[in-house]
Amino acid sequence: MLTERITGALTFRRGVYAEVEADKTFTATAWILVVIFTLLNQLGSYASQSIFDWLVGASIGTLTAIAAFAIAAAVISWVGRGIYNAEVTFNELVRTMGLASIWTAVGVLGVIATFSDALSCILGPVIVISWVALVIAWFVAVHEALDLTWAKTIITVIIGFIPWAIIMTLTGVVLS
Repeated sequence: MLTERITGALTFRRGVYAEVEADKTFTATAWILVVIFTLLNQLGSYASQSIFDWLVGASIGTLTAIAAFAIAAAVISWVGRGIYNAEVTFNELVRTMGLASIWTAVGVLGVIATFSDALSCILGPVIVISWVALVIAWFVAVHEALDLTWAKTIITVIIGFIPWAIIMTLTGVVLS
């Protein structure tokens, strides 16, 4: 069942987000997925560092990325409910956005790039594509959870994306 949901998220199947939104037992799984996907991303992001810097960077990066995810979900929930009167809970957004976060796991490919400069050249565009896919997946996931028009969903996600981006950028600058 989990692999079907992950496959659904990778293929942008909207029905999978409705399914996890309604499945209250999926909340813990969604948090576990966020932790795993984020850890994989951070391990790839700091792979070219010394072993100590790699472990410290990946650990701190993972913790701040999880916090940034939680803040983004809280902001999206607050905007959806407060401005657009959406009937959504924080946990519903965690479930849908957590599943959509599978795209962050692509960052683990950074480990492979440490072995070859040629792979590093290929990795850059792949990472950019995965981040675009993440944003699209967040739009689809949040749209399903909030049941708003696409315009309102996009505005809401952008507002929630801002604190996430700020936290992730500051963390990257500090850990660089």
